[in-house]
Amino acid sequence: MNKCLIIVLVSVLMLGSKKPFSQQSEAALASPTKKEMVQEAIVFIAGFDEGDNTYYSNAKQYFEKQGMPIVDSLYAIDEIVGYLNNAEENQVRFKEIHIVSHSNAWLGMSLKIRENGERITEKSLQNAIRANSIETICNDVTSGSKIIFHSCGLGENQPLLQELKNTFKVEQVVASSYFNVFGGKYADHYLAKPYYGYYPTAESLGPAHLAKEFQQEYPDVAIDWFTALKTRQETSFGKAYSFKFNIPVDWEFTFDNTNDIPTLEDKEAIMDWISESPEMAEVLFKLNIPIEKFRWRSSVKGNTLKIKGKTTVLCVLAPILQANDTSEYQNTNIRDPSLYQIL
Repeated sequence: MNKCLIIVLVSVLMLGSKKPFSQQSEAALASPTKKEMVQEAIVFIAGFDEGDNTYYSNAKQYFEKQGMPIVDSLYAIDEIVGYLNNAEENQVRFKEIHIVSHSNAWLGMSLKIRENGERITEKSLQNAIRANSIETICNDVTSGSKIIFHSCGLGENQPLLQELKNTFKVEQVVASSYFNVFGGKYADHYLAKPYYGYYPTAESLGPAHLAKEFQQEYPDVAIDWFTALKTRQETSFGKAYSFKFNIPVDWEFTFDNTNDIPTLEDKEAIMDWISESPEMAEVLFKLNIPIEKFRWRSSVKGNTLKIKGKTTVLCVLAPILQANDTSEYQNTNIRDPSLYQIL
């Protein structure tokens, strides 16, 4: 039996078509002089909102209040590198480079390698660099710069941070292991600690059952899980709330003979077959989500077996408060090693 394995992970957050440069981005490069100008900072809003998610627009408003120049039309690392190279040609450098991009622990960053290309993961970035498929930083454009990623949980991924540091050739790279929240009810920008739970999509046993699972997973955490799971936005100061999203996993197996296709009558049979496959088991191991937390379906068309799994991720967010004053949210000080990973 010969079989061909194809694995497809569908992105949680999709990016769209490019937009024109903002007026502020043009101003950031205006009036070059012969003498090099060093600007304090620049902000790349590397995505746009979809549906009722206002992450990027809230982040833009926050940085506008700080009086920082903003570029909101570039959604790929290749484009951002090109912008920085062009700035250098116009005698402009930046001490701090802020990049706002969605990210999560399973699918990497929403920031793409190239326009309409892959999402950034450690592997995809390494492959792009090896293939010379992205623009490289010229000369010493960023030699004295610090790059700050406002990407949820990115600080947990040190290997990817190191790849990003090497790609941008910066002096320092900074990212938080916590979630970045912009446009909050009690703070324009704060960090929140995430707690995760899972259930097979469309097969939830209800908030009371899920709350018990969270309590078992995090026995030492003082959160009212039941209330947090039923709260979808920040309603009370410092109180936990939650959101959810889906992670699908699709496999296709092509057999030489239809008689070799296994009969997978139910969820248990599918899970047993997956567990016996090193390739599929490795995928689930990397996701670090229990196999029983997926809704599994199988179908056969011709000599092809399709297996589809989908899990719903519940993320409870607890805003981080100041240790000596719980009436205030913790300041988002990028120099604080307890809040940010600094490489």
